[in-house]
Order: sequence, then structure tokens, then C-alpha cells
Amino acid sequence: MLEVTNAHKTFFPGTPNAVHALRGVDLKIERGSWVCVIGTNGSGKSTLLNAVAGGFLLDEGSIRIDGVDVSKWPEYRRAKLLGRVFQDPFSGTAPSMTLFENLALASRRGQARGLGLALNSTTQDELTKCVAEMELGLENRMDNPIGSFSGGQRQSLTLLMATLIRPRLLLLDEHTAALDPRSADQIIRLTKRSIEHDCLTTMMVTHSMQQAVSVGDRVIMMDQGKIVLDVSGPRKQRLRPRDLLAKFEELRRRQQLDETAADMLQTQYV
Repeated sequence: MLEVTNAHKTFFPGTPNAVHALRGVDLKIERGSWVCVIGTNGSGKSTLLNAVAGGFLLDEGSIRIDGVDVSKWPEYRRAKLLGRVFQDPFSGTAPSMTLFENLALASRRGQARGLGLALNSTTQDELTKCVAEMELGLENRMDNPIGSFSGGQRQSLTLLMATLIRPRLLLLDEHTAALDPRSADQIIRLTKRSIEHDCLTTMMVTHSMQQAVSVGDRVIMMDQGKIVLDVSGPRKQRLRPRDLLAKFEELRRRQQLDETAADMLQTQYV
């Protein structure tokens, strides 16, 4: 479903501020798989997701979605294949438009635009049913501006909009990070239900070790622009947060040793 091959990306190349965000990343995600991507700040996890989404073009390498090479496609063109939920609950929706109107737009993602009514009675009934199935009590507020909802409610609705028309690939970019624990748990519950119901192929970047081990069927850890851990199958089922934290600590100690060795060499040759 998703195939990333030899992905390289450097921001601000040729300057003292150059950042080597991706260093030859190879990743294949099978159809129907739910992959959690973790890593420290600057590890490359969000850069990898943004590369897939088309936020920028790779310096080197390729990206294929459902067998189609999208490496040179702009972001708007890839959006026809993707559903995406951002970290910020206030992204991904039009706050001044009603809940009905936001969902109507989402329901026509990737379709030709015409002059017909997007909110006919049949469409309204179908969208109201979708909202009611979320069990959040919002089906009676369909005419309210979506900007009037809480952060947790908006993130729930953004998730619905992203999955309303089953995407080839669902991208979740730390979509619970800005929420309180109760709202985050609610979003994860809805996420799990949506993904399992439609068997969606999913790439989820998360900062939560608990989420990484409790959902999905595969965990990938990134560090310094590379994949340093890839766990699936029975190993994933046995994985615990402490195992991931131990791996983080191992990487931290190794980096400290590398920095110490580099300082010693520099001192030796000065």
C-alpha cells in the first residue's frame, strides 16, 4: 500500500543550520496495517509523515501509494488518496461553516465539483447518522458552526471527515497530543473503531508510548532520520512502554558516547 524507498531530506542545505531530517528511509506498509511511528523531537517521524502527505518533495528517493508513484505529486493531488488528522484540533476544518457543511465538503473529497446542492435531504440524513454513530451527542447540533465545538469534539469530527470517504491511506499526526487525557482516550477509541471497521491502512505518529504498544499491529522507532526499531507480530503484542523507554535510553547513551569520542578526537588533533 505504502512504499517509501531511500528517502532523503535535508532542510537548509549548504548552511550552518542544515538539518538532515531523513537519511535513506525505507518503509513498506501493507494494506490494512496500522503502523505507529515514535521517536524523540527531531527524530524524523513527523518529517516522514509530511513527506508522504506531500508537504515537500524528497531530495532523493521515492514514495508509492497503492502502487502509484506520487513522489512528484503536489500535496493537493495526494490529498485525493489520503485522509489526514493534524495535531491541532483547530486544523482540518472550516470554523465558520456548520458541521453539516464541513461534512458535506469532506464527503466530496476527490470528486468533481458541480453546481448541484451538496446538502440535499438524503445527504443530510446520511451525515447525521454518521455523527450519531460516534455517540457524542452532536447529531442535534448539525447546524452549529464547527468553530463552536470543543477541541476534543472538533478532533473527533476531523477524524470522521478524514475517514468519511474511505482513504487509501490514513495519516494521523500526533492527533491526541493537544488534548486532555479524557479527550485523548475518546479520540483513540473512535480512531480504533474507524480503522477496524473499514480496515484502513494507517500511519500514526504518536508521542505516547502507551498508545504505541496498545493499538496497531506494528511499531517503528525513528532516530536521527533513520528507522532504528521495527516491531510487529507476536513481538509487538508482547511490547510494553518500558521496552520502548529502554530503547530510547540506549540510543541516548550511544549518542553521548559518540559525542564524547568526537570531542576526544578533536582535542587530539588540535
